[in-house]
Amino acid sequence: MRIRIADPCLVLLIGPAGAGKSTFARRHFKPTEVLSSDFFRALLSDDENDQAVSRDAFDLLAWVAERRLARGRLTVVDATNTTRERRKPLLALACRCHVPAVALAFDLPLELCVQRNRMRPERTVSAAVIARQYTQLQHSLPRLPQEDIDRLIVFNSPEQIDSARIVRARR
Repeated sequence: MRIRIADPCLVLLIGPAGAGKSTFARRHFKPTEVLSSDFFRALLSDDENDQAVSRDAFDLLAWVAERRLARGRLTVVDATNTTRERRKPLLALACRCHVPAVALAFDLPLELCVQRNRMRPERTVSAAVIARQYTQLQHSLPRLPQEDIDRLIVFNSPEQIDSARIVRARR
């Protein structure tokens, strides 16, 4: 599957922990293009699991995203983004910076996300948290087309994710 995206644009990765968002980002984008909420939590507290710094981490992520987009740099936000409340300020940012917003939603079975999460060497998230994120995603999926998203791709299987190829089109 070829996924054509404008360059620059804002790419939102959407899905529960364990769905493969970070792996996808590493495979298809430069490290400097990917803004990970885990990275910003670690930057602030030396612990990517430290939820107490999440607000500051997301503020910092948004600040960096805005500066990148203002400079015409493709920017990928690697976070769960499973609620409209999380996506709304990022989509508004794309609008302010006059760049398209692309959403890549990772709609994999809950059991697979939980299983993958257990196998992560660096950290794990509780199954209850993943279940909540999964439910949020299921609630959001039918509503995503009504949000300020220029291009929406929904992955429903690991095979779709593995076959995806990002093709950049210079704006």
